[in-house]
Amino acid sequence: MAKLTLTVELSDTDQTILKNDLLDLDAWLQAAMTGKVNNAWKRMQSEWTTKLMNDDSFSDPIPSNQADFVKLVTARSDYKTRKEIEDAADAAFAEQAKKSGT
Repeated sequence: MAKLTLTVELSDTDQTILKNDLLDLDAWLQAAMTGKVNNAWKRMQSEWTTKLMNDDSFSDPIPSNQADFVKLVTARSDYKTRKEIEDAADAAFAEQAKKSGT
């Protein structure tokens, strides 16, 4: 996967508001993103370590480094991204609503 560059657009007013609290907007944004990635990694690692340990069909060692762990998990047929999970839930809700006539 290639590196992802994100662009944030802020109005002059929004910039002024943020500059009231922050020394460096870019540094703050980078730190916020790093924190989000670290927290998402902790949740992913915890969730999938438990799933792998409870999967009787999985007998391989669980990788100790982040890149190999993510590669293993995302290659599994039971792995879904957050968007895929939400889309499936929305589809199930729509189907249930259709059946109930609402």
